Amino acid sequence: MSDRETLKVYDAQAHEYAALTESEARNTQLMAFIERLPTKAHVLDLGCGPGHCAATMAQAGMIVTATDASAEMVTLANAHDGVCARQATFDDLVEHATYDAIWANFSLLHAPRADMPRYLAACAYALKPNGVFHIGLKLGDGEARDALGRFYTYYSQDELLGLLQTAGLTVINIQTGRTKGLDGTMADWITVTSHG
Repeated sequence: MSDRETLKVYDAQAHEYAALTESEARNTQLMAFIERLPTKAHVLDLGCGPGHCAATMAQAGMIVTATDASAEMVTLANAHDGVCARQATFDDLVEHATYDAIWANFSLLHAPRADMPRYLAACAYALKPNGVFHIGLKLGDGEARDALGRFYTYYSQDELLGLLQTAGLTVINIQTGRTKGLDGTMADWITVTSHG
């Protein structure tokens, strides 16, 4: 994700976003994701934000690579014990068969729809055989900016499942919900766990 307006929001409101998402570190989906992985699994936290999930994975014994396009988010992520985060965009994911798992929790929703197939293909390419992939997106259709100016692409469940299948990923689990975001509005979301 390299949309300048979106990055400006995250850089300016990194601490507010960190406070809003602090509970992610105790997320039941994150715990289930960790339980699927072998000891000392190498995990990519793609779009790690303030690093709450990366820190939880590191505390659980995972070897965590964390990336985010926002410099301020990378700074916050690196403040957690066991987290080594670096600034990178989705286009920088070029590794092959490197990760036991990829956690892309509400990060790829900032990518333009036209780019999603190649980003999912890059994730599948970066996974080791039978590696685990988690993605979180907002449900809906079209592309739009929220009240803060952040760019979003919205997906239906069927569209997302089709994209994952095209990327060569097999769905394991689907969850949906509704949560208040940084912009103060309620939004419907979907998370999907799959494997290569």
